Amino acid sequence: MGAPRPVFPRGAALWAFLLASLGSVAGQPLGAEPMCTAQPLARYSITFTGKWSQASFPKQYPLFRPPAQWSSLLGAAHSSDYSLWRKDQYVSNGLREFAERGEAWALMREMEAAGERLQSVHGVFSAPAVPSGTGQTSSELEAHSRHSLDTVTEITASSPSHPANSFYYPRLKALPPIAKVTLVRLRQSSRAFVPPALGLGVGGNEIVDSLPDPETPLDCEVSLWSSWGLCAGPCGRPGAKSRTRYVRVRPANHGAPCPPLEEEAPCEPDNCV
Repeated sequence: MGAPRPVFPRGAALWAFLLASLGSVAGQPLGAEPMCTAQPLARYSITFTGKWSQASFPKQYPLFRPPAQWSSLLGAAHSSDYSLWRKDQYVSNGLREFAERGEAWALMREMEAAGERLQSVHGVFSAPAVPSGTGQTSSELEAHSRHSLDTVTEITASSPSHPANSFYYPRLKALPPIAKVTLVRLRQSSRAFVPPALGLGVGGNEIVDSLPDPETPLDCEVSLWSSWGLCAGPCGRPGAKSRTRYVRVRPANHGAPCPPLEEEAPCEPDNCV
């Protein structure tokens, strides 16, 4: 579905993406004989909500060229013998282009071909991109009314183990959600119904999260120490030498402060000038 735009400043690598694959949610395959007991297709609203903010992910948050943003929303209703992507399997060329570059044309052609050749894809839906890390985009789709699809799914980025990664937060046991997908069945009045237990406010097809975005503490990161400088001091008396380091990542959201950036040590001058 929505995927973060792939080019980030300072080499940040966010590969997490979401692609809707609503298996076995459509009606009879294309070309099948209609059944007299068939029910009309139900309409659903699918909403993607980005939660990629500077407060929730302050480390190397992309502000310029390009800023934090999400690609277009793209998915399909299909039968169980087709999938856009399966875990631990290689992706198609179209899905790779969508995940890495945000380009959806090749993936849409693959889904259309599956509908024509395999009669497995019953409907493709899309919605505009989200131009910032936070925001919403939504679309509608049709599926057989016998399926109960109302759901809210939160998407989290994987927890990397390397300090250079933009989503490296060793103090956190789990990262906060980076996005959310809400799928609800529309009533005849085209107003979405969400059970009260989900904690969401509904206005038409607009779904508003009632909880504020979390603030992720970001600890200060400093470079390695430089080499010791020359020993400075008068002849016949102990001198002093120093070394420095610099701040690589400034703390945010009450993270650990930066340690001292300069250190001195006594020494004996090598010569007297």
